[in-house]
Amino acid sequence: MHSDDSLPNDIEILKQLVRIRDAELSQARAEASNARAEASSAEALIAHLRLTIEKLKRDLFGPRNERKARLLDQMELALEELEAAATEDEVAAEQAAAATTQVRAFTRRKPARQPFPAHLPRERIIVPGPTACACCGSNRLAKLGEDITETLEVIPRQWKVVQHVREKFTCRDCEKISQPPAPFHVLPRGFAGPSLLAMILFEKYGQHQPLNRQSERYARERIDLSVSTLADQVGGCAMLLRPLYELVRAHVFAGERVHGDETPVPVLAKHQCRKGRLWTYVRDDKPFAGPAPPAAVFFYSRDRTAENPERHLAGYAGILQADAYAGFNRLYDADRKGGPITEASCWAHGRRKFFELADVAAKARGQLSVLAPLAVEAVKRIDAIFDIEREINGRSADDRLAVRRERVAPLVADLEAWMRAQRGRLSRHSEVGKAMDYMLKRWETFSRFLADGRICLTNNAAERALRGIALGRKSWLFAGSDRGGERAAVMYTLIQTARLNGLDPQAWLADVLGRISDHNIRKLDELLPWNWKMTAVKLAA
Repeated sequence: MHSDDSLPNDIEILKQLVRIRDAELSQARAEASNARAEASSAEALIAHLRLTIEKLKRDLFGPRNERKARLLDQMELALEELEAAATEDEVAAEQAAAATTQVRAFTRRKPARQPFPAHLPRERIIVPGPTACACCGSNRLAKLGEDITETLEVIPRQWKVVQHVREKFTCRDCEKISQPPAPFHVLPRGFAGPSLLAMILFEKYGQHQPLNRQSERYARERIDLSVSTLADQVGGCAMLLRPLYELVRAHVFAGERVHGDETPVPVLAKHQCRKGRLWTYVRDDKPFAGPAPPAAVFFYSRDRTAENPERHLAGYAGILQADAYAGFNRLYDADRKGGPITEASCWAHGRRKFFELADVAAKARGQLSVLAPLAVEAVKRIDAIFDIEREINGRSADDRLAVRRERVAPLVADLEAWMRAQRGRLSRHSEVGKAMDYMLKRWETFSRFLADGRICLTNNAAERALRGIALGRKSWLFAGSDRGGERAAVMYTLIQTARLNGLDPQAWLADVLGRISDHNIRKLDELLPWNWKMTAVKLAA
């Protein structure tokens, strides 16, 4: 380090020192990226060799028990994640090496059926008509019309190899050979086209089909794509799409209000699975007629500690719609750096506690032995508030606020007075009393929507974003590693944001993957789902 006194006063010398320092920094970054790539590659190789050894042992000594078979399945998944991580680090090393010429990048070795869509092609099969009248036998027949019966059919997926032919030419004057440059590939030294890569990514993260099942399905179509090969493509694409993830993240936290929630994700660990977390924050301004497009960003963490949302929401100071998770509490402190976040509680969570007690079907199954008339009454009162909220959904914040003050505020005040009166008559251990306490202790945050038309009544936007993950867990069972969870967060962000904007995520990913590498980095926002949608509409017009 240079002290202020030892630095020269000459501006040109100072500029030269800055250039030298920048070159040294670029070289250090490239060397660090190479080191990470080499470590990831070695780790993947070790996992591959261990898996091979275990398979050979199994073939030699026979399947000894069911646990051994499960262990092999777990090792397959761990290898898949390591392969993807190794490719991700390799792409990062190549990007870092591109900034310096002194470091060479590391390279690793029965309702009424709707008519079928009009855009589908039709194949007409003419059924031969009669040649004579079935009644009198006359052959003097004239065509009166026709009846068409449509059957939906599918053509099996077609695979093709695209050959880019680069012709060579020689100059007869100077004998120099001329040839066009090599074609663009999505990934360096890649062989898969953007449509195939988009299908692999969407099947894994959008349809919850693990890579081993995809590999088996491709094999039945006589296409050999191993799990290791597919994992390479996933890791490389995740690294390539990371800048779009950062843009979506910035867009979400630029909103005046975000919805936040999390869900557990089993993560493969030694001898057992541990519980990680996937967090989501959703920006959706449509309920109060906001012009900004909707988007969702996901994060992965190893645990559920309060440090995670504090890190995610660092620098954010808007409205947070969330449940009563205690990990959010420090975000609402008045002395929080950058300003406090405004807390808005979820009425769906408060209603759910009463609904579970009032659920007639649950009582019929014998889960609750005591009727809860107070819970039934609470649900009715809360539903009256929800009915009015449905009427004003999609209207401007000012319109929503005016209706709430006129029609909703009296209902909320009556509900509070009723609950406080009934709570005094219930025992401390009453289940209905506990449901009332959940809302009464947080009444300020529950009633905050009456003073701000931007606040929603529920946190359902975040819960909807997590619903697909909760359903998909039954298919992929667990994430293979923490790196796998982070990659999943990137892909869930892009796919869910595309869905929120009414796009086909696979079609959008295919186009983005085909353009992102040679796209102007300063115009990368043109590839975001809402901008891509507008471009597609203009082209169609």
